[in-house]
Amino acid sequence: MRQVVLDTETTGIGDGHRIIEIGCVEVIKRKLTGRHYHVYINPERPIDEEAAEVHGITNEWLIEQGAPVFSQVVDDFRTFIDGAQLVIHNAPFDVGMMDAEFSRLNMTPTRDFCGILDTLVMARQMHPGARASLDALCKRYGIDNSHRELHGALLDAEILADVYLMMTGGQTDLALGEDESDSGVVELDLGDIKVDAAALKVVKATTEEAAAHEAFLDLIDKKSEGALWRRS
Repeated sequence: MRQVVLDTETTGIGDGHRIIEIGCVEVIKRKLTGRHYHVYINPERPIDEEAAEVHGITNEWLIEQGAPVFSQVVDDFRTFIDGAQLVIHNAPFDVGMMDAEFSRLNMTPTRDFCGILDTLVMARQMHPGARASLDALCKRYGIDNSHRELHGALLDAEILADVYLMMTGGQTDLALGEDESDSGVVELDLGDIKVDAAALKVVKATTEEAAAHEAFLDLIDKKSEGALWRRS
């Protein structure tokens, strides 16, 4: 299965807000492939101060960077995620923002060409009553996120990929062949191994070896309650 771990940053929360950053990392067969998609976007509207305090992105900075508008990046973005299962923490928010952007361009919604897995729902099912934020899950699974001073879409996607792999059993260390199984069950064909009992050679102790063994048992009898194999 091809999975894309995805995160977005936005101008704020609620109707009319826009995406200003998209970060994605690719996972295939439970391995991070190193491929990623990352872009900053000019939202063509003001960024709320509260949102800017979370991710540190301002309208002025986006203009200085020459950030494109969403319509200029949508084709590359959709090509990257097309056919993948999207792994998102609190998927309704990010997918809702994506679908709003697609709708403005008269494009089909995300679910028409991607599967969606919500790690927030998964975390709440696995750890009922516990905090399920990305920071809390990093602490639970021992993932270092100390470099995360501000939210950033690509950084959060990379962290979420590590969290997701730990939540689901850890990243696969060894690459198996196409026809191999990682079930942990190894089948051995013993059909060609033949044992002829009559051909087995029995080696018996010599008289001297037997006497030495009995002398050692006598020593044990003197220093303890007796050798276990001599008890009746």
